[in-house]
Amino acid sequence: MSREFPIGLTPPDWLVRNLQPHRAPLNRAAMARAALAMSLPLAIGLAAGQPAYGALASMGALSGVISDTADAYRMRVLNIAVPQLFGALGITLGAAVYGHGWYAVAALTAIALVSGMISTIGAVASVSGLTLLLNSVIGAGLPLPGAWWVAPALMTGGGLLVLALALLAWPLRAGIPERAAVAATYRTVADLLAACGAPDRYVTARHAVTQSLNRSYDTILAHRARHHGYSPELTRLLAQLNAITPVVEAAPAVHLTGRPLPPEIPQAVRHLAETIETGRTPATGSGAGGHTGPSAPEDRNPDLGPNLDPDPALDLRPDPDPASSLPLPTTETARAMDHAVRHAAGVVATPDVDPRGIDDRLGRPAMPGTRTARAARGVLLSAGSWHYGLRLAVCIGIAQALVSLIAVPRSYWVALTITFVLKPDFGSVFSRALLRALGTVVGLVVAAAVLAEVPPGWWDVPVMLLLAPLIPALTPRGYGYQTAAITPVILLLSDILNHKGTALLLPRLLDSLMGCAIALVAGYLLWPESWHTRVGDSLADAVADTAAYVEAAFGPETDPAGHARMRRRLYRDLSTIRTEFQRALTEPPPTGRRAAAWWPLVVAVERIVDATTAARVRVRHGSPAPSSAEIGQVTLQLRELSDGVRRAEHLTAVRTDLTGPSGSVLEPLRQEVAAARAITTPH
Repeated sequence: MSREFPIGLTPPDWLVRNLQPHRAPLNRAAMARAALAMSLPLAIGLAAGQPAYGALASMGALSGVISDTADAYRMRVLNIAVPQLFGALGITLGAAVYGHGWYAVAALTAIALVSGMISTIGAVASVSGLTLLLNSVIGAGLPLPGAWWVAPALMTGGGLLVLALALLAWPLRAGIPERAAVAATYRTVADLLAACGAPDRYVTARHAVTQSLNRSYDTILAHRARHHGYSPELTRLLAQLNAITPVVEAAPAVHLTGRPLPPEIPQAVRHLAETIETGRTPATGSGAGGHTGPSAPEDRNPDLGPNLDPDPALDLRPDPDPASSLPLPTTETARAMDHAVRHAAGVVATPDVDPRGIDDRLGRPAMPGTRTARAARGVLLSAGSWHYGLRLAVCIGIAQALVSLIAVPRSYWVALTITFVLKPDFGSVFSRALLRALGTVVGLVVAAAVLAEVPPGWWDVPVMLLLAPLIPALTPRGYGYQTAAITPVILLLSDILNHKGTALLLPRLLDSLMGCAIALVAGYLLWPESWHTRVGDSLADAVADTAAYVEAAFGPETDPAGHARMRRRLYRDLSTIRTEFQRALTEPPPTGRRAAAWWPLVVAVERIVDATTAARVRVRHGSPAPSSAEIGQVTLQLRELSDGVRRAEHLTAVRTDLTGPSGSVLEPLRQEVAAARAITTPH
């Protein structure tokens, strides 16, 4: 008979969430690159009689392996090459202050401030800041062989080896990652359509669509920003990505009906995904299928933008495949979905897309130089950048001062631990400190077996071939798993440099625990962020933006591109808030408990945006437009809710008196707003 844990022995929810691995497919190509890029320098160094040089190059390759996360080839250049430049600067600065006592403490503290501030810019800047500080700490803590330029050159060469391996297939696979990203978005939209009418699946599917759209737009627009002229392939992909937007907009309207879509509609979108991924250009007329004939003027979607509106003369006769035949729509909601899918099919079937009007739908990205200047100005003027930079600098300064006063062997590991734990975009500091300690223990067990049983020399090469692929394999599973994979690799390379063997193990454990303790106390407990600073203000801003979105959705259609940008920005902001809430849920009380209490409001705001989009779609396809008084009442309630969330530290009572015409298109929206305001009432 099964027995339950006693209450005192049941692990808390926040601990279970921290230890739960994330699901992710194995990136076998990245695993192969990691194995080759980290073992080849070791073999060359051993063959040349300079194993220390090989270890330094492998350390540089380790940085490249950690940065090797992009699918698109041009993004790989940025993700891997830019951090290598910062890493070379870091190892040079660190080596310059090696053995200089308090000068080294001051230098690393200043580097930590700069590293922390630039880490808040974005993903590439974050990894660059991380590499800058890590290599500075290594240079200041380890005696490096050769002249001052040898270590930077070797480590940069190791990272560039990873980049070279990552770009090998570019001539043969150019454009494939971008097409795969757009096709993946179409597939998530197909899953969303299949989930319409099923509340348990719809929310998860909608969140997946938001994340997929974010990734696809980031990939395509980042690529477009580096092209001075129009690239026909990228213009077509961007048009295809824009074309799926009306389908996403129509999905909430279908879901609110409570009835599932005919299976032919999701299948048609999956068929389009396959067409995009393979790069085929079907002949005009072989689109999604369904009934034929021109669309009535009132049925056309005015939000599709110039040159992207469905062509009423487009021949969309039934495809021989029965799964791609669309049923005849009978309601305004079904008509909206029908037109949206047909429009997407028409764009996918068009080999040449007019570039005019494409970029303006989400705003053409600025050139890299302009974005760099904006980012630098934003960092210098951002309170958040200074806050994180100062917090990281204080922790690094404390660590370096502590190891200068207390004899700690190979003390650089303390600062390395702090650098990893305090990354602002890698999750909760508390969770990372906990997972760092646990991952280090597991990694030390593996390292103990390697250092005790494997003789130094050529045996290090096959061992690295086995250990290196674990880094890209385990990194997506979670930070603790990544730490467990990286720890034995770094210890093996450190042993090649200083020949300490198993004597490294206990100091590394103590250093990691010291680093985690400093990060928790000086970087977490002594910098208490209020609920408003971390989540509350962002949630209040999202509610206020939702009120503006409601006004714009039913106002005069003067700027369709601006409306599209507003909706995409709102969904992206809500996705960011959801991620921050999920991080907060992994922390112990009171933060985790408060996040759990406010979490339903996040879901409610997402439902409000969905209901607004659904009402807007219905109006575009035949339903009577709401009156200005109805719109004003809803936006007033939303702004009151925003003000309440911004001021409240805890859930407070609010009014939920929303009334209006029962048959109005805004009735579902009023219900969602009332539900959101009711959530903020304590029970």
